[in-house]
Amino acid sequence: MDELWQNSIDRLESRREAVLAAGGAERIAKQHASGKLTARERMEALFDDGTFVELNDQITSRCSDFGMDKKKRPGDGVVTGYGYIHGRVAFASSQDFTVGGGSLGEAQAMKICKAMDKAMEMKAPFISINDSGGARIEEGIDSLTGYADIFYRNTIASGVIPQISVIMGPCAGGACYSPAITDYIFMTDYSQMYITGPAVVKSVTGEVISSADLGGASVHSSTSGVAHFVYPDDLSCLNGVRQLLGYLPQSNEDLSLTVPGTPVDNSAALADIVPADSKKAYDVRNVINSIVDAGSFFEVQENFARNIVVGFARLDGQTIGVIANQALFMAGSLEINASDKASRFIRFCDCFDIPLLTLVDVPAFLPGSQQEHGGIIRHGAKLLYAYSEATVPKVSLIMRKAYGGAYIAMNSKGTGADIVYAWPIAEIAVMGGSGAVSIIGKKAIEASEDPAAKREELLAEYNEKFMNPYIAAEHGYVDEVILPSETRSKIAEAFKMLETKDRTLPLKKHGNIPL
Repeated sequence: MDELWQNSIDRLESRREAVLAAGGAERIAKQHASGKLTARERMEALFDDGTFVELNDQITSRCSDFGMDKKKRPGDGVVTGYGYIHGRVAFASSQDFTVGGGSLGEAQAMKICKAMDKAMEMKAPFISINDSGGARIEEGIDSLTGYADIFYRNTIASGVIPQISVIMGPCAGGACYSPAITDYIFMTDYSQMYITGPAVVKSVTGEVISSADLGGASVHSSTSGVAHFVYPDDLSCLNGVRQLLGYLPQSNEDLSLTVPGTPVDNSAALADIVPADSKKAYDVRNVINSIVDAGSFFEVQENFARNIVVGFARLDGQTIGVIANQALFMAGSLEINASDKASRFIRFCDCFDIPLLTLVDVPAFLPGSQQEHGGIIRHGAKLLYAYSEATVPKVSLIMRKAYGGAYIAMNSKGTGADIVYAWPIAEIAVMGGSGAVSIIGKKAIEASEDPAAKREELLAEYNEKFMNPYIAAEHGYVDEVILPSETRSKIAEAFKMLETKDRTLPLKKHGNIPL
């Protein structure tokens, strides 16, 4: 090898070493000491072993103001590239907090956008790992434009490829809006998201609050609903991302992975799980797990709006989306947060052709001034809109209560359900017997010599005539009344029949979903 070749190789090796050095040994040690992996270690953990390929590792900032020319690092504080997850290609970016706090400038944004563009071209998922102090102040408007470029791509890619955001450190200010546009947000216990931090909150409002209480993972998973999944550390969080991607297709033009296995039918246990007395509670997740393939249910937003359960599962190896009223909380009533949670999940499944199974046990939209003033009308309308708009196969099972507008909203025949089953204990009516008799029997009760006895007589008559699934079945709103033991086989048969469903919506630019 001649000297020119050797010099060129040495130069390349030196530049590669500078890339791998990131922010230096001291900052990498600090990252590890805080319990966090480095940006590249996160990429290695995310992708199948040995498959990650880094792109644009030599890109650097062009900024020289405020001494930035002396702070430049190759890669500009973000690692981007591609690899394979479950043997399928995916693209990702991972902000490097050891380089300038992972702050976003023009070059970093360009790297991220290039990876996003490639994901769109290849029709593959994009995963964004966030660990950054926010916009790079020294680069001014170029930093803000960089965020705008990312937001635009997030929006264009929505419904085309799965987009997942992983928050593994600070994510503040405008940086929060990219995750908010993506499909799913994962957080670690030590991460935070907020538009304005505690110091600004205190200076503007006088409120004193910690970072964790303002925008920590616990807050966003249970109160705000911003985060869909929370894990204790980097490795478990990235494994959660891998698990989610195992249920999803590569794009809206692809199919989800089929996972072969031995289906187990536990429907015989359903009559023991669900009490016939509609006033008694039970955990609907036990119902879900008795119907779907063993161990396949993957719940989404487990700690938010707990009166409704949503998540992915497999039925005979195929991915389905599950929406179920949860009788353990608010008796399974629908309210503002449950409507938002369910409607967005339904729309995601519809984007990516994932069939929907709805398990119904709902007494009402939650009454009260708090709900009315909070906009339950417009929030509840989202659920109606989402089900009506969805063209994927939709199967419903009415287990117990299905009353009033909440019955309509939970994937009824009128909102486009393909197949509706009901158990013999199902109660399908405008409202429960007690409320109905108070209205329609008011005069008869008041005129009676024994109002209490008359009320009981009318209640028994109403329950016998209306509080069952048979009128709905006679009118065609229920396709079949089934035994609990038949549940899995009937649902599996329905989805198999619906595999070739072909329904299109009227030609339009897009609908106008309620706020």
